[in-house]
Amino acid sequence: MRKIGITGGIGSGKSVVSRLFAILGVPVYDSDTRAKWVMANDLVLREQLQAAFGAETYDAAGQLDRPYLARVAFGDPARLAQLNGLVHPRVGEDFATWTAAQAAASHAYVLKEAALLFESGAYKGLDKVITVFAPPEVRTARVLARDAHRTAADVARIIGQQLPEDERLTRADYVVYNDDSQLVIPQVLALHQQWVNG
Repeated sequence: MRKIGITGGIGSGKSVVSRLFAILGVPVYDSDTRAKWVMANDLVLREQLQAAFGAETYDAAGQLDRPYLARVAFGDPARLAQLNGLVHPRVGEDFATWTAAQAAASHAYVLKEAALLFESGAYKGLDKVITVFAPPEVRTARVLARDAHRTAADVARIIGQQLPEDERLTRADYVVYNDDSQLVIPQVLALHQQWVNG
């Protein structure tokens, strides 16, 4: 069973493309959603996070205090790297468990959707990687339409923190163009047929 990664910068449409694969019956591992679950439920990670960021990382009810963790980690590159260094390996283990279950169901391939696929090193455990491409102005417009709480400056800052688009394009094995100049569904169908039949 092949493991295919799918990534793309904020507003590129990687989640939309992932949903198209899911409609075709392909199991999709959403790294962001699973990371939230792992941070809430993995007892080893819970202990590691509290040791690194303080007991207040979880509230009195045992729930992850996301605003607190964001304040502590996201403004400091060293602390953010520490957070990622704790979370990414545990999510990797969760993906391995999930993948084993999918293999037992005899799927031809699975998708792992992750914004930081290259940055986290998660691409190393995958057979191929798709990047979803859209130019910055299209991505910015999409995010501003989707996220009322963000400004154009917020989006520019996030884009600036992510892997440069040209590097993502160079490192990916496949590109799905979601730039409003090409239809996305035929691109997805062509990749799906290649992996199901190949």
